[in-house]
Amino acid sequence: MTETPPPRRARAEIDLGALRANVRTLRARVAPHAQVMAVVKADAYGHGAVRCARAALDAGVGWLGTATPHEALALRAAGITEADARILCWLWTPGDPWADGVAAGLDMTVSGMWALREVVEAARQTGKRARVQLKADTGLGRNGCQPADWPELVGEALKAESQGLLTITGLWSHFACADEPGHPSIASQLDSFHTMLEYAEKAGVEPEVRHIANSPATLTLPETHFDLVRPGIAMYGVSPSPELGTSADFGLRPVMTLAASIALVKQVPAGHGVSYGHHYVTERETHLGLVPLGYADGIPRHASGRGPVLVGDRVRRVAGRVAMDQFVVDLGSDTVEPGAEALLFGPGDRGEPTAEDWARAADTIAYEIVTRIGARVPRVYLNG
Repeated sequence: MTETPPPRRARAEIDLGALRANVRTLRARVAPHAQVMAVVKADAYGHGAVRCARAALDAGVGWLGTATPHEALALRAAGITEADARILCWLWTPGDPWADGVAAGLDMTVSGMWALREVVEAARQTGKRARVQLKADTGLGRNGCQPADWPELVGEALKAESQGLLTITGLWSHFACADEPGHPSIASQLDSFHTMLEYAEKAGVEPEVRHIANSPATLTLPETHFDLVRPGIAMYGVSPSPELGTSADFGLRPVMTLAASIALVKQVPAGHGVSYGHHYVTERETHLGLVPLGYADGIPRHASGRGPVLVGDRVRRVAGRVAMDQFVVDLGSDTVEPGAEALLFGPGDRGEPTAEDWARAADTIAYEIVTRIGARVPRVYLNG
């Protein structure tokens, strides 16, 4: 059921029932001993972090994942307590609120010596043990500690642990190409992770959790599940890679439906230019429908002339350029009344496009399509 009346201009409908079902599907794919972390970074990939986090917790997850400490602290401020969920955050910068993270009981990722120094100082300030997870760079080349620097980081973290300043709660890494079946880097990274785990554990680290599996690895690489998996985009019912399979192939249902109300319908003659630059000119007398969404709302300008929209019983294409606040569809001989629904994407049940269809139209990935939908588009929560 809908908790608030749907806004007329535009809305992103978030089906929390679908999200809970997706979480249960993902949980069923991992070994009973492996826990599930619901990744809710970037405002839950555009779906709304607090509401999605609570829905995932209702479905049985015990961990939440965020990129920044501010995202993690916002979950705590919203009432998600340490008793409700462990929260791991991994993208820290010098001067970030480490002390607040310690006080809030966050599991904080450390990838280098500067970060270890800051978290140790935060523990001293708060008088509370910090919960720390050491991240290994096994080949992604982004965050994480290089193998050559791993002995120093592990040794200094163990020293701080022996002094009562922190507890090393986890060891983890992240895949570069798990969404590309058979890519040689997958085996290489897994080997490197095993080596770095072995070193840390022989040195004395006793982690609660070891983890490397993201959405594609959760779905297709059971040997990577270890103690915890970290599904992100899959939890929202979007396939992490068309090469791996569709959402339906994995038993997942898209959670977000993006819809708008047609703002204007008018008849124009043949040869009429449409939108900036007149990249689209009508071939014959036709009806144009105005959709009140644009790139300020997250509609990709790269999908100009190609983005699919269901209006009436037919899928139309964006006519001309996507503007900041609006775009146009050519309705041909059809006509609809202002206020009629334009469905940009959803699960596809009504013949509407999916986020993957928009990704192809914009030469990008479906992750970006859902994540970029802006704050000007209200979220309407269903089945809450």
